[in-house]
Amino acid sequence: MRISRRIWTQLAIVGTVSTLAFASLMLVYIKLPSLLFGIGKYRVTVELAQAAGLYERANVTYRGTAVGEVTSVSLAPGGGVRAELQLDSSTRIPADLDAEVHSQTAVGEQFITLLPRSDGGPQLKDGDVISAERTSVPPDINALLDATNVGLAAVPQDNLKTLVDEAYLAVGGLGPEISRLVKGSAAVAIDAEENLDAWTALLDHAAPVLNTQTETSDAVRSWAANLAGVTEQLRGTDAELQGILHDGGPALGEARQLFDRVQPTLPIVLANLVTVGEVAVTYRDSIEQLLVLLPQGAAAMQAIGVANRNTEQDYAGAFLSFNLNVNLPPPCTTGFLPARQQRVPSLEDYPDRPAGDLYCRTPQDSGFNVRGARNTPCVTRPGKRAPTWQMCESDEEYVPLNDGFNWKGDPNATLSGQDIPQLTPSPAGRAAPAPPVAFAEYDPATGTYVGPDGKTFTQSNLAPAPNGERTWQNMLMP
Repeated sequence: MRISRRIWTQLAIVGTVSTLAFASLMLVYIKLPSLLFGIGKYRVTVELAQAAGLYERANVTYRGTAVGEVTSVSLAPGGGVRAELQLDSSTRIPADLDAEVHSQTAVGEQFITLLPRSDGGPQLKDGDVISAERTSVPPDINALLDATNVGLAAVPQDNLKTLVDEAYLAVGGLGPEISRLVKGSAAVAIDAEENLDAWTALLDHAAPVLNTQTETSDAVRSWAANLAGVTEQLRGTDAELQGILHDGGPALGEARQLFDRVQPTLPIVLANLVTVGEVAVTYRDSIEQLLVLLPQGAAAMQAIGVANRNTEQDYAGAFLSFNLNVNLPPPCTTGFLPARQQRVPSLEDYPDRPAGDLYCRTPQDSGFNVRGARNTPCVTRPGKRAPTWQMCESDEEYVPLNDGFNWKGDPNATLSGQDIPQLTPSPAGRAAPAPPVAFAEYDPATGTYVGPDGKTFTQSNLAPAPNGERTWQNMLMP
């Protein structure tokens, strides 16, 4: 049979097309060069804790795009699983990444996704190994189904419908709220991850605080009970409390006006109270003792008049002893001015006080004037007694003039070499005394006075009111 030229041409065309189609099928679809010789591909090993259903020819994705496949899954010699990946050379993948096994559908179809940690740094290359520390696998679906089965089995079958109905009533129609709750929980989890060190420190140091709360649980319960009592009382007196809140503003306004009226004199009073407060703080123990003994003394004084109770007698019958002890002990004259310097009692003028201290200056254990100034306890120096605060604050000890029984000659004879009156020197290291406060006499009719600078001043609140009255209420008025 002779084949014509036309048939040979047709056969050549068909052979050429078939050859091109076969080559395209081998190169494009089957990718025979990469399968046989690995052209355009490179291999990466992934270490996994377990296979987790991963299979050969499973997809490998990078940023959601398929970039290769799993060529083999085998057991590693030291334990675990080794998965060999074949990736396309055309896709540049950072070496700093994590590999995670995921399920594409509910029935399985696992694949590996590559999640880069950063875009910079070196790229993956042939022979690289992704260690197990940077891989993760999904939880075993069988364990999840077993736990679900155990949970369902724990619910009585008769009450399962009730459980479903109640669950529907509890969360039915709360889709947006649950969505916000989930989103908020996710945001909290993200913030917690960003502040992991602070959260860790908080959890580490929370144990002592919680232990303290456990140990003081009784005190907390007592405090809560007391708070409940206060709250209950406030609820019972709600009307009165509302009245206080309603009328408190005007009352505070009136109080402010009162302070404005007494503003000229109030700072002086407060300044003086500061000094009184300092003295009171220093003599706090003495004041406490006085407050303890004063009621007992008042009770003793009241006991004296028990005999006169419910009677018409005013003085007779008191429980008193009128045994007069005249000059026992005798009066103390040691430490006072000599007789020639003493004034006549009939004089009515008031001369300046002599400089220095005058007090009974006999020994502290003498029977003369046992409650005198020389036996005053020093508050700041326990165990020490002295007549003045300067002597209390210093290291100077009290030295008597004589024994008090030296009646020959001048009874104030100085045996210790001290002066009469006793002059108090400035203690070493103590600041010099402040200059005396200036004062001036004023005219009570007009309130005018001459100041230290020689100028005349007038202070209206020193003069009497126009109506002639002078009461403490008027002094508070502007």
